[in-house]
Amino acid sequence: MAGNVADALARIQTRVLKKDPDAINFLGQKYYHGGLGLQKDMRKAVELFTEAAELGSTEALFDLGNAYREGDGVQQDKAKAVEFFAKAAMQGHAESRFNLGWFEGKKGNHDRAVRHWLISAKMGDERSLETIKEAFKAGAATKEQYAEALKRYQDAVEEMKSHDRDEAKAFTDSRK
Repeated sequence: MAGNVADALARIQTRVLKKDPDAINFLGQKYYHGGLGLQKDMRKAVELFTEAAELGSTEALFDLGNAYREGDGVQQDKAKAVEFFAKAAMQGHAESRFNLGWFEGKKGNHDRAVRHWLISAKMGDERSLETIKEAFKAGAATKEQYAEALKRYQDAVEEMKSHDRDEAKAFTDSRK
């Protein structure tokens, strides 16, 4: 097993040397959580996320937002977290859009929060749909907004359906 981990790490590092933003971000994740035999190193993770983001990784922008929100490997800075989430959201990252809604909700900007969640629900983000439902129950979102979120979410889920996805899911489920 150790050979497989070493081989995997070597393959990733080969891609990192070629400036592959996805590989750089993946390696950052391994430092962030500790994996592939690497010790947790939040500062190294943030360095890798930053490099991957500069090379165009939307996922790295999201990871940087999380690091700054939590103060992992960097000094906690909510404004900087929002900045990274906003950059990722503008590139179509649904979880970043959800997080922007969360920040707006915390500030009491419920209309702005719901607008963010509507956008991410349209991208198929189930948490956003559930959050709008809760906002509707609490009186912070209208019935029309909830209905729109539900329709947009269902449209996104329907659009993502495919025979290949169903086969992959069945295969994955059978291995559990």
